[in-house]
Amino acid sequence: MTDTIYAPATASGRAAVAVVRVSGPGTKTAVRALIGRVPAARRATLRSLRAPNGETIDQALVLTFDRPESYTGEDAVEFHVHGGSAVVAALIAALHELGLRLAEPGEFTRRAFENGKLDLAQAEGVADLIEAETEAQRRQALEQLGGRLSDIQARWTDALLEGLAMLEAAVDFPDEEVPQDVAARARPALEMLVAELEAAAADAERGERIREGYRIALIGAPNAGKSTLLNALAGRDAAIVTATPGTTRDIIEVPMVLAGYKALLADTAGLRETGDEIEAEGVRRARAWAAGADLRLWLVDGSSAEIGAVPMEMRPGDLCLITKRDLPNGAAGAWAAGQARRLELAIAEITAKGPSDLAWVRSTLEERIVEALAGAEPPAATRLRHQELLSEAADRLRHALGQDEHLELAAEDVRLAARALDRITGRIDPEDVLGRIFSTFCIGK
Repeated sequence: MTDTIYAPATASGRAAVAVVRVSGPGTKTAVRALIGRVPAARRATLRSLRAPNGETIDQALVLTFDRPESYTGEDAVEFHVHGGSAVVAALIAALHELGLRLAEPGEFTRRAFENGKLDLAQAEGVADLIEAETEAQRRQALEQLGGRLSDIQARWTDALLEGLAMLEAAVDFPDEEVPQDVAARARPALEMLVAELEAAAADAERGERIREGYRIALIGAPNAGKSTLLNALAGRDAAIVTATPGTTRDIIEVPMVLAGYKALLADTAGLRETGDEIEAEGVRRARAWAAGADLRLWLVDGSSAEIGAVPMEMRPGDLCLITKRDLPNGAAGAWAAGQARRLELAIAEITAKGPSDLAWVRSTLEERIVEALAGAEPPAATRLRHQELLSEAADRLRHALGQDEHLELAAEDVRLAARALDRITGRIDPEDVLGRIFSTFCIGK
């Protein structure tokens, strides 16, 4: 890392203040070129910034950090300038003229990782904190940035190493003064560790849902009221509503915040047999989205005389909403209620024109989200990557526990389990994995 990098740390556009960051071995040289001398570290200093040609760029607050006591672990500086785009552009141009390089997305945080300021799980917490839209996402990201997953992973690794030491002692010193049951002593701790890893892997799905959003699908026949309900819950016209069947042909996702959690509410194409190629593709996508959703709301027009079919994607605990209760009852409502009871679905009659009905739907959705995502504390593992590595480690340990007659093979399985856990914090992650993770960051972080 011999390059010195720079990038705006604040979003582009009109603002009172913009921050431009610099990190690397040439930081202090760049500071001297722009303001004449390097101010005391960690003390904001008001200085005039001058371009290499001597022209004044702006009056700025300059804040320097000496290595290794900086975010990246390198010499670094922040220029706090007025937020006009012309000011930022002039400063960027001056830094480029001084021979510095524009940072790639996530490069500041990657340098922090490579300099031992953060491990990979904490770096992912930084990215999640930047992206946090809800209180639950903020709490979860802050826990991860604070090292909660890293601390738990370190405890698991210590337990693995202790078990590995017992197994290797039995293998390497069979004729020495080693207790006969030394290998057996490792079993209870490893069995307990398998249970912990499996529980953490299962909880990672909750963490992923908190990050990405709880998925709620509105499904049903055309003109059942799906788009109307979506618009009512969203508080805006997110979907087109007409009396023409098949108006909605693609998935319309609306992000919402329910009970402090991110939710994705999706309006889908009406489920019916059709010869229209475009509408048929919409139906296929609707079924696929509904199948992968966390909760499905089956909407049935209670005033209709037509009996349809129960969507095959429905699961026990999903909701059956019989809509248009302000209109005269048709045969469809009673039929749907009977089918819903058979499938163990919650049932309610509603109208999107009724504020109390909408309030009930919203509160029901909030209850479901809290039930699915809330816990005593945020989950330690929050990504699919974490879940896969935890499951791999648990599988290796289960295999080790079945190797009673081949302790050397059991020891190798324990060693591989420890390697899987080390990849959570990035101790042995390959270069391509690191590149993929840090490329998701914004420029300037």
